[in-house]
Amino acid sequence: MLSLLTLIALCGALFAYFIYSPAPVRPALSGAVQKGSIQAGGIKRTYISYVPRDLPKGAPLMLVMHGSGQSAEDIRVETGYGFERLADQHGFAIAYPESYSFDWNDCGKVGDYQVNGRDIDDVSFLNALTDKLINDLGTDKTRVFATGVSAGGFMSLRLALESPSHFRAVAAVSASVQVPQNFRCKPAGTGLTSVMIMNGTKDPLVPYNGGEVNLLGLFYKCGDVLNARASAQYFADLHKITATPTEQTTAISGVDVEQVSWKQDPRTEVELVTIHGGGHGLPQPYYRRARLLGPSPMAPNGAEMIWEFFARQERF
Repeated sequence: MLSLLTLIALCGALFAYFIYSPAPVRPALSGAVQKGSIQAGGIKRTYISYVPRDLPKGAPLMLVMHGSGQSAEDIRVETGYGFERLADQHGFAIAYPESYSFDWNDCGKVGDYQVNGRDIDDVSFLNALTDKLINDLGTDKTRVFATGVSAGGFMSLRLALESPSHFRAVAAVSASVQVPQNFRCKPAGTGLTSVMIMNGTKDPLVPYNGGEVNLLGLFYKCGDVLNARASAQYFADLHKITATPTEQTTAISGVDVEQVSWKQDPRTEVELVTIHGGGHGLPQPYYRRARLLGPSPMAPNGAEMIWEFFARQERF
């Protein structure tokens, strides 16, 4: 009996140390959080939206996508409601779409994105969702943005490649471009979507220096990816940006944040944000992630950096 109690106590201690994360404090927000659904590809798809009070017509729209096996509510919590705080400050609407399978159907050949042997068309779903929200809310169709963390970040990159007519810019957090052998996306070839990639150098799932995406060598296996710099360079090359990138490193609350930016046409920008010493997830001051996901710096404010990147993209 004693050994069983000891084992239970040990398991509880390990859970508390490696997996448990205290929930962030819910901020006082001006607007309404609502659940919604839409039919896409013959499937009922769900989402959560946040619309600030008195949002004017022509405001921007941002999609925020969750990670593998998560929900729309999970990503609200794990980003510390940071995007909603910004929506109140800057005046934009947010939608948190939910995947139908365990993973989003991103560019990788490896992943749990099928249901009953059928590939789920997430690009069409997200395009249809943005069209619905633009119609319902009167948001600006030229100022639609997408971001996501982990699997949601990988899905953001697919939108940049295959749906540039819908998305003005995307920001992928804890995600990289797959190596050619693990890549199945077909770039649209028309339209240019600005891209930010924000990765931590100590990410235990998506290796900053490239390699296989996995957790502890056992879980969330999604094939090999390029390193973070090569992933950003992929989009710079795709957008035919030949100018030398600018580079700067800033210490923010003791965290070195390195920004490399490729830009020559004012309409298109590619930026790599490296969180030195950062783990898997969005760096932000409201929520500390589980230790299992690596270091969880409370700076910089990743959501704020993403919004600043989106806000400076010109209309075209």
